[in-house]
Amino acid sequence: MNTRRTPIALLLAAAFLFSSCHRPAPAAKRYPFTGHVISIDAQSQSALIDGDAIPGFMDAMAMSYKIKPDTTLNHLLPGDSISAEVVSQPEDENGRSDYWLENVKVTAHSTAPAAGTSPPHLPVPREQVPDFSFVNQDGKSISLGQYRGKVLIVTFIYTRCPFPDFCPRISANFAQIYKQLAIDPALANVHLLSISFDPDHDRPKVLRDYGLSMAHTHDAALFQRWEFAVPRQADLPKIADFFALTVKPEGGLITHNLSTAVIGPDGKIVEWYHGGDWQISDLMNHVENAASGFSPP
Repeated sequence: MNTRRTPIALLLAAAFLFSSCHRPAPAAKRYPFTGHVISIDAQSQSALIDGDAIPGFMDAMAMSYKIKPDTTLNHLLPGDSISAEVVSQPEDENGRSDYWLENVKVTAHSTAPAAGTSPPHLPVPREQVPDFSFVNQDGKSISLGQYRGKVLIVTFIYTRCPFPDFCPRISANFAQIYKQLAIDPALANVHLLSISFDPDHDRPKVLRDYGLSMAHTHDAALFQRWEFAVPRQADLPKIADFFALTVKPEGGLITHNLSTAVIGPDGKIVEWYHGGDWQISDLMNHVENAASGFSPP
């Protein structure tokens, strides 16, 4: 009697385990969205959009969004005002989440630029980077020109940023890169520089404490390979313009996009990334090529 029941019990147990291992993913949430297009990246099928606040989801900010279907990008221009739906996919079992825009509609087309104005500047490979000046976490004056002969990885943050997918995410990526630099002799000539666009708050001591916190260390040797710096307020607009950085203070916070660049030993752009969706492995391929002296055609 028991022998006959055993196969049935095993089948029921297997069915239970199968169903528990194949639970449906959490349903995506949708939110109405409005904003205006800053720039378009057809290669990554995304657009940098200055979005309005979405109550209950996120504050107003400029950030990169994937657009679905990607053919929608063919109908968008910088300056267009749009309405859409933000689709937010919750974290899966591996802790990965995703978001994108669907049902994108142009509500107002971009207007022709006024006389004497030009489209926003986007850094391009082999473009010479100006010798911008900053003050670092030790209160010392530095400039981009002093890193000639090194591969410099530059990104932009502000220490009070409350959004996990923005500055904290980029700083966490830089912390991982820093660890790679420490163990790979071939990367001895690579330097990290995180630049704040909040000079009113991010003074040297604040930057120093932030850097140690992001790297999870108390060792000041960190700053030999990874520095934190801030420009003068008067210099911020031209720095932001070169690196396609949008910065807009609002109610104690700063609405901003993300901008990260690899600068070669010759002081020229190797690769520029807008948004925070870049992969460390992709960025490091460009870094390694630049460090070895290889220049892609």
